[in-house]
Amino acid sequence: MTIFESIRKDHDTQRHLLDRLVKTEGDSDQRDDIYKSLKNELEIHAQAEERHFYKPLISNDMMQEKARHGIAEHHEIDELINQLDETDYSSSAWLKIAKDLKEKVEHHLEDEEHVFFQLAGKVFNENEKESLAKQYSDYMVNNL
Repeated sequence: MTIFESIRKDHDTQRHLLDRLVKTEGDSDQRDDIYKSLKNELEIHAQAEERHFYKPLISNDMMQEKARHGIAEHHEIDELINQLDETDYSSSAWLKIAKDLKEKVEHHLEDEEHVFFQLAGKVFNENEKESLAKQYSDYMVNNL
């Protein structure tokens, strides 16, 4: 498995959780469970991705700006999560912020899968792609 396949698998999990989250209503156990799962997934994924995908790319001239952009988007996602944390589940604003989060995360995933992965594929050799996948997956398993 390569780093791209490992990250894409987690992206699919995030898309699924986001789809389920925006269908929840009010201050419900379902909303709480899905939100907590998504929040944890996004936080651990961002940490793993920054360590085992972006960090090895940032020293490459072709990828430096893309890596910085990806990390900046992680911070924007964190800001939306902080807004959700400060908003009551029963508030109509909560669902609007959750939809903003879904849109931001999906945009970020598309950037990575359709632009960053193709460019990074030219930077990493096959051994690096597999080694980074193992490091990334180990980090996810140990921290989720």
